[in-house]
Amino acid sequence: MAMTRDDVIKALSAVTIDESGTTLPASGRLSQVVVDPTNRVMFSILIDPSEATRFEPIRRKAEGAVLAMAGVSGVFASLTSERGPNQPAPAPARPPSPGQAAGPRTGPALPGVRHIVAVASGKGGVGKSTTACNLALALSAQGLKVGLLDADIYGPSVPKLFGLSGKPKVIEERLLAPMDGYGIKVMSIGFLIEPETAMIWRGPMVQSAITQMLREVAWGELDILVVDMPPGTGDAQLTMAQATPLSGAVIVSTPQDLALIDARRGVTMFRKVAVPILGVIENMATFVCPNCGHSSHIFGHGGARAEAARLDVPFLGEIPLNMTIRETSDAGRPVVAVDPDGPQAQIYRTIAAQLWSNLSGGPATRAAPRIVIE
Repeated sequence: MAMTRDDVIKALSAVTIDESGTTLPASGRLSQVVVDPTNRVMFSILIDPSEATRFEPIRRKAEGAVLAMAGVSGVFASLTSERGPNQPAPAPARPPSPGQAAGPRTGPALPGVRHIVAVASGKGGVGKSTTACNLALALSAQGLKVGLLDADIYGPSVPKLFGLSGKPKVIEERLLAPMDGYGIKVMSIGFLIEPETAMIWRGPMVQSAITQMLREVAWGELDILVVDMPPGTGDAQLTMAQATPLSGAVIVSTPQDLALIDARRGVTMFRKVAVPILGVIENMATFVCPNCGHSSHIFGHGGARAEAARLDVPFLGEIPLNMTIRETSDAGRPVVAVDPDGPQAQIYRTIAAQLWSNLSGGPATRAAPRIVIE
């Protein structure tokens, strides 16, 4: 039997949010409820960021109420500070004390995770996912405990890049165990859907999926969680930036002007939500012909470095347009893992070292682990 939005709202009417018995639907905090053709339900609850701790049990209760309905195949429920057109503004947070600057609107920290870093791009096709994957491995090679979250809901690439398949294990109610990719913890929507599934989801559904992958995964103790962001600067990206306690962002761009225009927008977006820019990476910077050794700047050269200087943000380095990087990525054997001493891996390791220095103020101090190639 097809489930309707009214059926879900009726179930949520059993959830109260305060001592006076105000129901969730009557509170004005409930977003638009979405029910997809497979009876998967998506909704969010509007809060002020300062209310996150109090409302987390309410979110779980609401999720449980919907899961108890006959025929429900799944629930994506999240807390959000993004106000929809028909929702009231949340109660204002306590103002900062005199002389204290108001910080960015970010969600609660992830227990055990020291830093969360977004790897973003203003547009698709610039090699953002490949860069995020190899950066995560290069950080791990420095001895850091690293996780990688593939937040690119519409085009998850991380399972392919790591050669991973299968479903994550449920280790307790609503908590997933991340997959292992060459020693780092990995989670992606690609593990939860069929490879050819088209993600025809609206903003609230995307937001809910990202939130669950972020907060309902057993990440454990991590020095850094790298987040492969969706390309662009739309609702999904802005919500991720505001709802996640990001330590900073890295912008990936090719050198050409068309890509730099969008990279500029990415920097602007993160600055608006007070997320530090840890650096800009120029990808596909130079192509060296494997036959004659001639260097060609297919997408131009130096554009991202010049843009970083213009925007007064760090420039982390250049990654070449290289067949080895492409071939190892397509094979699910990232170059940093399979050829850690090679010239391409060294480029990623140098960039990762600079990134960690910009983030933490110093080099990694842990003993470097041995990467085992299966």
